Amino acid sequence: MSPSPDNTLVVFDMTEPPTYSYFTLNQSHPYRLVIDFQRTRLDFDLDQLQSKSLMVTKVRTSTPKSPDSVRIVLELDKKVDANFQVLPPQGTYGHRLVVNVPGAAMERDSSVLSADDLQERKVTVAIDAGHGGEDPGSIGPSGTYEKDVVLPIARALAKMINDDPAMQAYLIRSDDYYVGLNERPRKAERINADLFVSIHADGFHTPQPRGASIWVLSNGRANSEMGRLLENKERLSDVLGGIPASESGDAMLNQTLVSMSMDINMVGAHEAATEVIKELKSITRMHKAQPQSASLAVLTSSAMPSMLVETGFITNPTEEKLLRSNQHQQKLARAVYQGVRNYFLRRPPDGTMFASARASRHVVKSGESLSILAQRYNTTVAAIKERNNLRTSVIRVGQVLDIPAPN
Repeated sequence: MSPSPDNTLVVFDMTEPPTYSYFTLNQSHPYRLVIDFQRTRLDFDLDQLQSKSLMVTKVRTSTPKSPDSVRIVLELDKKVDANFQVLPPQGTYGHRLVVNVPGAAMERDSSVLSADDLQERKVTVAIDAGHGGEDPGSIGPSGTYEKDVVLPIARALAKMINDDPAMQAYLIRSDDYYVGLNERPRKAERINADLFVSIHADGFHTPQPRGASIWVLSNGRANSEMGRLLENKERLSDVLGGIPASESGDAMLNQTLVSMSMDINMVGAHEAATEVIKELKSITRMHKAQPQSASLAVLTSSAMPSMLVETGFITNPTEEKLLRSNQHQQKLARAVYQGVRNYFLRRPPDGTMFASARASRHVVKSGESLSILAQRYNTTVAAIKERNNLRTSVIRVGQVLDIPAPN
């Protein structure tokens, strides 16, 4: 059983494709969803299943229709219409029946911003902790689940962003539950996010690979073996989560406008990813020193730049230990935060505090020049010289310069 803010998934693992029927009893509370499995026996003690769902309050048996059948009763807090889906064997899982019970199943964490808490003039970053619930993600050699290390990193990143007066964070997944891959960017779109950041921990079939990397959307096939593995892992995640990715969609709808918007946001994603990589290099090993490309469902929004941050290889014993460390998780979150902030300093969205800032101050360091500073702050050499009344382009170490607002 996997509760989330929007629904509860109750998943039955079967040795063969299930044959079943169901009906509801809504005359009194608790309301009941009754499922009859034909030619089936129950090989599980339901007393071990403690419900943490506010919607599905109990799962129990009842008198079966026949000696070779099993009757399961889901006691519900509200009258709802459940959806049923039969999944074939996939990966380490066999046949499954997934019962999707809609409705709020858990209390919202009061420390996490809701959509109603967001403010218009702040830059909004949607943070997506990968996997969750039924889908553990990659698994480390000592049994660490990817879903359990990326959530605290995402929470730490959200706190740092929310502590910044010019920014605010929205967590796509704020606890241990699953959100469908296509639904993740849609949630970011509904809150008009300026950037989508998905946090993951990489996995491989051997323990040697290590290091962080960042992925951005490619309209074509992945440009590396790692990218192809990531694409396959993403498709598997939706199957394990009980909600396979949709293959439908009107490809012709506003095709030209969507394509133009997607191209702009892919450029923005590459710039943001480059800024984050600069920061990650200072605190961890990099598997790839440049943004990588893959065709990933979570990155397909045409409304905002999107990137997927692989914080390290959880299948590497050394990095698995690091990823479990609170200190390392904080460092990773800080690096992503600083990279994201640097990106918005260079590319501030209209109407935000970044865009309205009149100037920044910069202390010149060794090796810096006006052209380097102009590129870093998205301005021009002429603008910096005018702001500081400079007659030449020569600057000295320790000199304090006013940096004009980005172009």
